[in-house]
Amino acid sequence: MSFIFLLIGFFFLIKGADFFVEGAVSIARKFNVPSMIIGLTIVAMGTSAPEAAVSITSSLAGQNDMSVANVVGSNFFNILIVLGISSILKNLPVQKNTINKDTPLLIISCALLLLFSFNLNINRIEGLVFLAFFVYFSITTIKNAKKNNNESTNEAATTAELEIKDDMSIFKTILFSIIGIIGIVLGGDMVVDSATKIATTFGMSANLIGLTIVALGTSLPEFVTSVIATKKGETEIAIGNIIGSNIFNILLILGLAASITPITISMFAFIDIIFMTFITLLLFLFIKKNNSLSKVQGYIFVIIYIAYMTYTIIR
Repeated sequence: MSFIFLLIGFFFLIKGADFFVEGAVSIARKFNVPSMIIGLTIVAMGTSAPEAAVSITSSLAGQNDMSVANVVGSNFFNILIVLGISSILKNLPVQKNTINKDTPLLIISCALLLLFSFNLNINRIEGLVFLAFFVYFSITTIKNAKKNNNESTNEAATTAELEIKDDMSIFKTILFSIIGIIGIVLGGDMVVDSATKIATTFGMSANLIGLTIVALGTSLPEFVTSVIATKKGETEIAIGNIIGSNIFNILLILGLAASITPITISMFAFIDIIFMTFITLLLFLFIKKNNSLSKVQGYIFVIIYIAYMTYTIIR
């Protein structure tokens, strides 16, 4: 029965992401908001909903391993698999603002998590620090949206290749977005629940389940959203979605979780945090070099993910 729910969950995720991308891009057109900002905010928040649900619930239940492993596992899955496969499908150009502002903020978020984790514990004060940085990120994003408002008119015109009807009404736009979010959240929950039940029958630990099955399940919204956006030519949403989601995962989700209940971190989880910081730095070096992610770099990401997952399973 769990396998049936797993397949149903995948269906909801894929269709939900499809609807949500179309709704988000339509909103960008109607309100002259740059697609990059839409990817960093609305799309990122929507696709991060499963991570938030799992991590906060795990924190309340005292399952700290699941809470941290879910966020950390989702973050390097997002970079190595989601951006890796997206860049294999199509070269992903990256805006200077993303390289100079958003990605460095993600690196700072990873560095803060690494710093706070040295004593294998994240307390409430450190959780509040995460939340303060999240507020800063949100305010900065809004300011950038206002600053780039005039430029966004020309930018929106370049998205004509998207399979979105220009005459889509505001009601239909909102409806598409809402249906998409519901599909993403429901699909993510169904995939995580059924996959966790399947994994538990094989005697996997909570940390391993969180890092692999649960992280993969909660990252499926980012995966299908970014891949669909890439296929439709909206590479800015694909990049913005991942950068924004990873920032939200650390600052908002772990911030809320630690503020509710201090998080105890295992040594295995600490090693995973070091790895997550490393591949985030690698992402920055890749996009800094040519202002894009190439197919070769995408293959490198996928190979690194397979190698680390092999290490994780056998350790």
